[in-house]
Amino acid sequence: MIIKLLLLVGLTGAGYLLLRGRGTALGLLLRRSMAFGAIVLGAVAVLFPGLVTEAANAVGVGRGTDLVVYVLCVTFLFVTIAQNTRMTQLRDRMVELARRQALLEAELHDRKPQQVL
Repeated sequence: MIIKLLLLVGLTGAGYLLLRGRGTALGLLLRRSMAFGAIVLGAVAVLFPGLVTEAANAVGVGRGTDLVVYVLCVTFLFVTIAQNTRMTQLRDRMVELARRQALLEAELHDRKPQQVL
């Protein structure tokens, strides 16, 4: 069935995103384009719900609702991976900043004249 192929492609894309790691400017453009596309498709689905059922039947899914659930599951996976990647980047940045701060404080401490008691 077509839906199985589409879902496998989506899951493979999510796996690639998970393994690839860091984002690029092209990745940002693709994410924003996909988000915009999702908004447009959502608006079309609200205005013409019969089209969702027709699209579902075209890819081998019985109901439009089921197709929406499948798409949302794959989308949730992409969002979760993207959030995890971003959190990892932020953690790495925070560690780097803490290291720099510690080195600067140690250097500043070494420069102070030692007081004799």
